[in-house]
Amino acid sequence: MSGQVGRPPVPIERKRKLGNPGKRALPDKNKIAIIAAANFIPDPSRPLFGPGRDLWDRIWGAGISWISPNTDLELLVMVCEQVDERSKLRARVWNDNRNEERKALRALEREIVNNLSLLGFTPTDRSRLGVAEVHRQSKLTELRERAAQRESEQ
Repeated sequence: MSGQVGRPPVPIERKRKLGNPGKRALPDKNKIAIIAAANFIPDPSRPLFGPGRDLWDRIWGAGISWISPNTDLELLVMVCEQVDERSKLRARVWNDNRNEERKALRALEREIVNNLSLLGFTPTDRSRLGVAEVHRQSKLTELRERAAQRESEQ
């Protein structure tokens, strides 16, 4: 883990979005390097197996608007490799049920969660990034949207 104590720092983008509630000086927007978002799903730089490749595709499908193919690629490949390793280790734990392997599996799972968090794939991290908010539609809203869609199709 990162060894960080206390709350993690709020990203500058989030502070700007909130109107800088702390009123501390923020970096000049004109002096900040912009990281371009991906406009296609890149191929991994190293081979991935089934579970790792599935995760690769799901992460790019969900996070293409904030995952950078320039700066986040290595971490993403690593977490996908960890998922491949987890799959193999989990099978060994399932078959052998050895305590050392079970401990290694749990440690690896914590590392995977930490890396997914660094990439913005926990609800807390998504809210910190200001990326998305999970919101379930009410049944009434869903029915209204369907009715509006039918009207627009006619």
